[in-house]
Amino acid sequence: MEQEGQPQAQQFGAPAFSPRPQQMMGFMDALTTVFRNKYATFSGRASRSEYWWSYLGYFVIATVLQIFAIIGGIILIDAGELALLPSLIALVGIVAMIIPTIAVSVRRMHDTGKSGWMLLILIIPCIGFILWIVWMVEDGQAHDNAYGPVPTNTME
Repeated sequence: MEQEGQPQAQQFGAPAFSPRPQQMMGFMDALTTVFRNKYATFSGRASRSEYWWSYLGYFVIATVLQIFAIIGGIILIDAGELALLPSLIALVGIVAMIIPTIAVSVRRMHDTGKSGWMLLILIIPCIGFILWIVWMVEDGQAHDNAYGPVPTNTME
């Protein structure tokens, strides 16, 4: 009887088994990895925890920036064109976070054994979104694949 996480005997040229990480990546580790260490790195693999924590971080930061833009615009409403400054700051911040968000999505697709170009499925209304969610939630491959070794969930 095989134990979970134990290497399996290789048969017929099967890839080497490498157990998935036992711990998930933390929130701050994921944000540091995605937004600083791998800002525009489209190669390699990203675990589910790295992807979803960074996605949550993007959502929180974008929401805070939007609230800042609304409140700043209300406070500076009588200042003329200066009232647009908070909105411009928020827009620059949100746009700057798009590249690492796409990069971690591509790395997540690589973890499941799919090409990063499969993210273009989001162009298809409804069905594309459903497939994207399924792919992002599914467990990654438990062995080295064409995109690299199994993610370790540690800071690099």
